[in-house]
Amino acid sequence: MPEPFSFRLIATDGAARAGEIATPHGMVRTPAFMPVGTQGAIKGVHHDDVRASGADIMLANTYHLMLRPSAERVAALGGLHTLMSWPLPIITDSGGFQVMSLSALRKVTEASVTFRSHLDGTMVELSPERAVEVQSLLGSDIAMQLDECVRLPAEPAEIVRAMELSLRWAERCKRAFESAPDRFQKIGRALFAIVQGGDDLKLRERSARALTDIGFQGYALGGLAVGETREVMLDIVAACAPMLPVDQPRYLMGVGTPADLLEAVGRGIDMFDCVLPTRNGRHGLAFTRFGPINIKNAHHADDPRPLDAESRCPAARNFSRAYLHHLFRAGETLGGTLLSIVNLYYYQDLLAAARAAIAAGRFADYRAQSFVQWRDKRDRAESSSDGVKII
Repeated sequence: MPEPFSFRLIATDGAARAGEIATPHGMVRTPAFMPVGTQGAIKGVHHDDVRASGADIMLANTYHLMLRPSAERVAALGGLHTLMSWPLPIITDSGGFQVMSLSALRKVTEASVTFRSHLDGTMVELSPERAVEVQSLLGSDIAMQLDECVRLPAEPAEIVRAMELSLRWAERCKRAFESAPDRFQKIGRALFAIVQGGDDLKLRERSARALTDIGFQGYALGGLAVGETREVMLDIVAACAPMLPVDQPRYLMGVGTPADLLEAVGRGIDMFDCVLPTRNGRHGLAFTRFGPINIKNAHHADDPRPLDAESRCPAARNFSRAYLHHLFRAGETLGGTLLSIVNLYYYQDLLAAARAAIAAGRFADYRAQSFVQWRDKRDRAESSSDGVKII
């Protein structure tokens, strides 16, 4: 019998929380960073390295997988865990964010969103019911409701419309999830709701209250990091997290930098996903405990030091900066792979240390010390022309 979904709060330190999520495919330690495997793969990185980094869970995307290879094909092949040979938990994004990016190719109605496939231009319809069905066919441990995400800034009326539509879609998703046929092996799986409302705190509160009244296994903050300032994002997180149930996971979608993660943990968030570790790794940016390092810069060409001799990551310890610099200058894909691995380890270690600090009642000190290390590195970078750009 699969393990039923549950969340256990282990420790708190101020608003920061440490806990455990039980799923059919294993335990997820929180605060958790979930690497993004959009199409069933972490771009350029072997699953073994993802697991070795300390990841308890991976994110895959409904929109991309429903188009290729198709949810029905994945189900026929045994589900996403089997197809990927990934034995640990999987969370699937409903596809709402990807559909937002297709604004010129989509039409949103009360019933569904219709859009043209970015692959071949065919018309595709995604309703709340179909979003749940696709995620059930994929066999993810945690599914997300279909919502409409609005890019900021936006007109107030548009934010209200999208938030209210997302609420109605949330109700439909829950009904579909609860009435799904037994063939979807529902035992232990969870459905999370998504709080919307743009940069309007009153709308966010309306959304959060309505969703908790409907009742879900977890709650996400969506529609952030989509054009608003970092300060606005953190203000919304600080205001919304206390509105959500204490005994269920809180997920900040699509965020963010190491500093963003620590700030959000300090405001009560439990789960994160973001492409930054691998995307920046492929572009030559390594995250380290001393701050980001742009390995493409010329002064690394003769540097025999590793990125971090004390890192838990073999790629950070065993390869010189000169070699990594050479790989990028030579156009070797191994360079991007190695830095992606370095960054995945760094993100996992960042939150593992946060969990330990919360348990010890010293999260504020840990966060402050991390910021000091990063600031010192940035100050040195400015004087040595080792500028960094997080993309």
